[in-house]
Amino acid sequence: MNQDKIERFKAILKKWNPIGTAEHSIPDLNDYETEVDDIIFNLEIDYDFPEKNITQKQLSKIIKEVLNQAFDLHLTNSECDVPSEEILKILKE
Repeated sequence: MNQDKIERFKAILKKWNPIGTAEHSIPDLNDYETEVDDIIFNLEIDYDFPEKNITQKQLSKIIKEVLNQAFDLHLTNSECDVPSEEILKILKE
């Protein structure tokens, strides 16, 4: 995955900001870089991406699982639909 796409993924998560004001209390947040790496890792391992197409639903699930685990959140798949749609558009470029 090229660095431009990674930066765009980070920008989407930063704009969405699912952790809200807690972002200021997380010293190693680094604009969601670790979480984007984890999302990409899951795409490659779980879905053999890019060889196989990934659906928006699958991507929402990955985003939910990564962010819930990283920040002890309780996001649902549907709460992750908007950023997953935006990220999916970038993945399909």
